[in-house]
Amino acid sequence: MQTAALAPQLTRSEIDGFHANGYAGPFALCAPEEMSALNARMEKEVLPFPGVWPEHPEQLRHQDARTVYDVAAHAEIVGRIASLWGPDITLWRTNFFDKPPGGKAVPWHQDINYWRLDPPLNLTAWIALDAVDEENGCVQVLPGSHTKVLRHIRSGPEMHFDEMADPAGFDPSKAVKMVLRPGEFFLFNERLLHYSDPNRSQRHRKCMVARYSTPFVKIPPLCPGHKLVMAGGVDRFGFNPVAEPPQA
Repeated sequence: MQTAALAPQLTRSEIDGFHANGYAGPFALCAPEEMSALNARMEKEVLPFPGVWPEHPEQLRHQDARTVYDVAAHAEIVGRIASLWGPDITLWRTNFFDKPPGGKAVPWHQDINYWRLDPPLNLTAWIALDAVDEENGCVQVLPGSHTKVLRHIRSGPEMHFDEMADPAGFDPSKAVKMVLRPGEFFLFNERLLHYSDPNRSQRHRKCMVARYSTPFVKIPPLCPGHKLVMAGGVDRFGFNPVAEPPQA
């Protein structure tokens, strides 16, 4: 996968919808068969080995694995982000999440609760590696919930995260379930409330998540050796250490 000179763009209607709702998509990054092959390749060639954060080999692999970088910097994603922010886009984090059969629920939360970005500006691409549906715990998003930052409180042992958004601060009745085929993704911002049910199926629910910001945002390093990689454009500020994309 490679970025393209003429990348897909969000339409005016999609841009307006993103600002109103806090998310956009789903969109197709690639065909399900291609994503299945990429997933198998990453499971064989990337995830069994340590990266720049040895304690967490599922994180920051865009720094050392070209396959991961190529997915995160794909034109289908980066072109749409450029529609919102312009061409200069930093890729500061990648994660792999596997919710196995019986995997716990992820509570309602806003990502910015866990980060210290300055200023707090982020876009996340949630990329399905497997088929994602209601039975295996698809993500649910709450349109419009990004307009305020909520207090987070301790969650219970039945939840995958230790903190969750205070239930008194929102009404989840209008949640939208993001059912995705392998190779589809959606974008959302740092304040959008989202949640996922336990995995009640006998199938895994695997995804890759990529986090993007802009060069004027200062991002504290997650570990020694953590650097940003440009997903598009150039860094005109120099606030953060920036690495070259990994070699093919």
